[in-house]
Amino acid sequence: MVKLIHTLADHGDDVSCCAFSSSLLATCSLDKTIRLYSLSDFAELPHSPLRFHTYAVHCCCFSPSGHLLASCSTDGTTVLWSAHSGHTLTVLEQPGGSPVRVCCFSPDSAYLASGAADGSVVLWNAQSYKLYRCGSVKDSSLVACAFSPDGGLFVTGSSAGDLTVWDDRMRCLHSEKAHDLGITCCSFSSQPLSGGEQGLQFYRLASCGQDCEVKLWVVSFTRVLGFLSFELKYKSTLSGHCAPVLACAFSHDGQMLASGSVDKTVIIYGMGIQSVLHTLTQHTRYVTTCAFAPGTLLLATGSMDKTVNVWQFDPETPCPGSTNDPLRHLTEDWSEEDVSVWLRAQGLEDLVGIFRANNIDGKELLHLTKESLAGDLKIESLGLRSKVLRSIEELRTKMESLSSGIPDEFICPITRELMKDPVIASDGYSYEREAMESWIHKKKRTSPMTNLALPSLVLTPNRTLKMAINRWLETHQK
Repeated sequence: MVKLIHTLADHGDDVSCCAFSSSLLATCSLDKTIRLYSLSDFAELPHSPLRFHTYAVHCCCFSPSGHLLASCSTDGTTVLWSAHSGHTLTVLEQPGGSPVRVCCFSPDSAYLASGAADGSVVLWNAQSYKLYRCGSVKDSSLVACAFSPDGGLFVTGSSAGDLTVWDDRMRCLHSEKAHDLGITCCSFSSQPLSGGEQGLQFYRLASCGQDCEVKLWVVSFTRVLGFLSFELKYKSTLSGHCAPVLACAFSHDGQMLASGSVDKTVIIYGMGIQSVLHTLTQHTRYVTTCAFAPGTLLLATGSMDKTVNVWQFDPETPCPGSTNDPLRHLTEDWSEEDVSVWLRAQGLEDLVGIFRANNIDGKELLHLTKESLAGDLKIESLGLRSKVLRSIEELRTKMESLSSGIPDEFICPITRELMKDPVIASDGYSYEREAMESWIHKKKRTSPMTNLALPSLVLTPNRTLKMAINRWLETHQK
């Protein structure tokens, strides 16, 4: 389904970032250069490498229009280049001159964000090259940045582990600890999950960090009478890496997520059932960057081994969990290999051999009990048996939700049913009012999602979510 089609080995030091436009691949390195390649044959362009920066180049990105290329460096500058000629268009100096760690364009190519080691984040006008707005986070470096697909907000990640959400006027909307040991990268899926009517949007966000984890979030927001209603909700953690994860990126259709790690591997996850599709092991040192091409089934991965690998996906093979994949809806149709993929995604790779030896396919998986795990499969560990059963129950719930077509954001985490009167609790999550009131009445003063103490027992009506549910019902009950 995926094969290595080209290896680029022109950089003289660690590769720090790679990025695609519709026709070009850009790579940058600690060797202070940016290199450009044609996607037609991966030949380096005549005006490559681009040289201006006096220290390591940390990040490079194309504008969505494909006309501009940005790069940023330890030298405290962000440079805009002509993507076609390689000419320097302007040099943007970070206020305070701090090393710039990350840069990214807004979806309309109108603005460029740059984040620096002193915690400053700047929005530049990409047409006039003037500073538009600036902000900062405290006591940490900004190392990650991503715009929502509609450009209404953007998210930054810091070395302290915080995800911070900003609106298009650089007002801080929200900040929370996402990764204990620091964030390394974040990425929005370009495809909305649901909603979109009357301004309501749901988008998937991925983050990764030094804690060896890749986390998925759902960002929902809408504008009503000029006011922005916003929510950031943690959804799940993807397992597979055994060392800090340095990079993550969604495919253009949102069906795959790639991540690169200090463990020297690249993992490709299918987003439908959030399982490991592929583990790529060709790099010999830390994998520092990964990027999908916007219009073709190509993935680029860069490493401290000074190389960039380009991978191609087989277009004839659907991704498990994609809209054209029957496995998304019918777990009972899973093959034994699909079950093995699922086990690895749950961190149960030690059981793969046992399940294969007993020919456990999807139908058998759904009928496993604590008795069959202990008696038939001879799994002696009570902890392992409990984890398998919990994972199977979560899978049943997830598949029931997918097969019914109900967006996950509309389902109460307590009842696992469509919400009729959603409320927002002080933990930031939305619940069915009756279920949450019952939860609190039973003297459970902790969050059903995090198990942490609730700061307050106040429940606020989530009118925006209720409107979205009602519109969804009107559409699907005709």
